[in-house]
Order: sequence, then C-alpha cells, then structure tokens
Amino acid sequence: MDVYVRPGTSFWYLSQLFSIPLRLIIDSNRDIDSEYLSVGQRLKVPGYVTVSYDIKHGDSLWLIAQRNNLPVESLYLINPTLNSNVLQVGQSIRIPRRVTSPFVNGKQNYDYNQMMNDIWKLIAVYPFMRMTNIGTSVLGKNIPELVIGNGSKGIHYNASFHANEWITTAVLMTFLNDYLLSLTNQNSIRGLSTFPYYLQAMLSVVPMVNPDGVDLVINGAEEDAPWRDQVIEWNNGKADFSNWKANINGIDLNDQFPANWDVERARNPKTPGPRDYGDEAPLTQPEAIALDELTRRRDYARVLAFHTQGEVIYWGYQNMEPPESETLVNEFCKVSGYEPVKTLESYAGYKDCFIQDWRRPGFTVELGSGQNPLPLAQFEEIYEKALGVCLAGLYM
Repeated sequence: MDVYVRPGTSFWYLSQLFSIPLRLIIDSNRDIDSEYLSVGQRLKVPGYVTVSYDIKHGDSLWLIAQRNNLPVESLYLINPTLNSNVLQVGQSIRIPRRVTSPFVNGKQNYDYNQMMNDIWKLIAVYPFMRMTNIGTSVLGKNIPELVIGNGSKGIHYNASFHANEWITTAVLMTFLNDYLLSLTNQNSIRGLSTFPYYLQAMLSVVPMVNPDGVDLVINGAEEDAPWRDQVIEWNNGKADFSNWKANINGIDLNDQFPANWDVERARNPKTPGPRDYGDEAPLTQPEAIALDELTRRRDYARVLAFHTQGEVIYWGYQNMEPPESETLVNEFCKVSGYEPVKTLESYAGYKDCFIQDWRRPGFTVELGSGQNPLPLAQFEEIYEKALGVCLAGLYM
C-alpha cells in the first residue's frame, strides 16, 4: 500500500499506526533514506491494500475511520490531497484494508502464468519480499528467485525440477503466502512466531526450476510451436505429456549436476526423452546452469529440493554430508511423518552436488504418495506435511 509523507511521518510512526513490525517497513522501502523523508514522498506499507469509497451524505473522515476501525491519520496518509473541510458527496477516496487472507490458491493446475500472477500480487502487498530473475528457460521464460528475510543464514528451497511434479510449486507458493501473512499480521503458524525467522534467516525460493516442462505437462504442446513435433516424437508419439519430467529439450534437469554425472549417464537413456536423459555433459541446460550459479553466489547454509513422490527425505551423498544433516532430517521427518533415507543409488542431482561441493546439509524432499502427477485431491494433505518441513528448515 502506498502512503505519502506528512509532517511528522517516520518509519517508526508508520509501524505504530498500522501495527506492522518496523523492520518490515524499513525493508519495504530499501531505496529510501529514513533520515531524509520529505513531505509528499511516497512510501510503502506492507500487508495492506486500499479500496475505493464514495463519500455519502453525513460522512466525515472521523465517521469513516470509526466504521472501518482505522485512525483518521491513515486516511490522510493514503489520500495526500484530502481536505476534511470540503468533502463532497460522490467524492472518491481510498481506504486501507489489512490483508488477512491468502491470495495463492495452490489447489489448481499451477502453470507458469499462474505462478507469475501470484508472485506479482504478493510483491505488491509484501514489498519486503524481493524478486530476482536467475536466468531464463530454453524457451526464454524468466526463472524467478524470491527472497524473504535479512538473516545471515542463507536457506534455499526449490521446486519443479521435474515437469510432472509441478504440485511442488503450488506447495511452496502456498507456504510463501502463509509465511508473509504471518509476518505482517504477527500471527503464529503451528504455534511458532515467524518474525524471529525473518531476522535470523534469508530464505531463497526458486518455485519453478523447469517452467517450459511444467507448461508442457499442464497445457500440452502448442499447435503452432516450432518444437511441437520434436517433443511428441520424444514422447513416443503421444500428445499426452503427463509423464514428462524433462525440460523442453528432453533433458532431465536433476541429472544435470557434476556429482558422479558419468555414472548416472552410463545407466540412463542416451537420447532425449520424457525422463532420465542427462545430456552429453553436465550443466548444459540454462535452467540447471542458472540454479548452479545462484547456489554458488548465495553461499547457502542448507538446501531443500522439493519433488514428488514417496513421503521420504533423502539426506546423504557418498558420506560427504556433515553430522548436522542427520539431526535436521530427523526433525523434518518428525514434523511431517516422512521417512528419512540416507542414500539412494542415484547421482547427478542438485542436492548431491550441493553436499559434494559444500559439505553442508542438502535434502531431496519427496512429497505425497501415488503416481505423478499427484492428484490435486491430495493437495491439502501434502501441504500440511510439507508445511512442517518448510518451517523446520527455517528454525533449525
């Protein structure tokens, strides 16, 4: 919500007036020097939107504020030209509304456009959340990273490495919305106050690593797309892509990392297709390169890659994981009911490479059970179990 500086306005004053933690006000206005505010300058207050109201007979600003449980000063702050002495019937003003319900509806076919629409809505209401584009997909879609928090401990979550596991994106976007709501309304999640997490951790989320693949699974191959015939051929002549895991080049992005890549390559398919082909060398695909470069730039303390299915959490790689990995996975499994599995005869994955290169905790979280793509009927159950893992990843 935009407000406009009046005499005496400060970040602290806005924090008190709108009952928003001061740190969130500061971080929503990162480019503004709080020591040198000028009258009329536009600031952002997170956790609010404004609605239009037309003045009626008998209205006064005091009455409008009373009916909406607002301080009168808030009306002046968002209506900078307002003059209480000359209110006119039919005149339109803006009224602040605290946001107390989520925008994100994860229980739907959650493609790239839906994700981006939700991201822009969240950024508008929660401007302390930052978005950067870490790269582009094969077809040129931006791959966003969302960052929440100021802490020194970098924590990373990602989803939809595999196209037909797109429900993981819906889960992470739903969690982000719940986390943001909790911060601005100062409400707990499962009895946990989340603001300390904001102060101690920097949460980085790449909610859709493989946007081209996700769109292919959900929306099919566009009739006029120049790549349509090729992906249908790779898909054994079928236009139903529900079993497709790869990116649009027919390359499995979670077989693209230099962690015993050659071992995985030797036993997997040697040509592009719906799954398991790791290409002729590691880190050839723009989506995998973008995530690898982001990870090296951010210096994360731990990473969690969300996949489906199996309700297990893989936490080891070649005995290179640190001792704290076992402590963490036991907590993740305690809050989710999932099973911890140290190793799997699988290589070249994102968490494998992270553990190998950094010797820090990395996890592959396999959400839900059944056959991919998991049905939306399972969404609430999947989310409730994943929520415990997402929270524990922040506080542990």
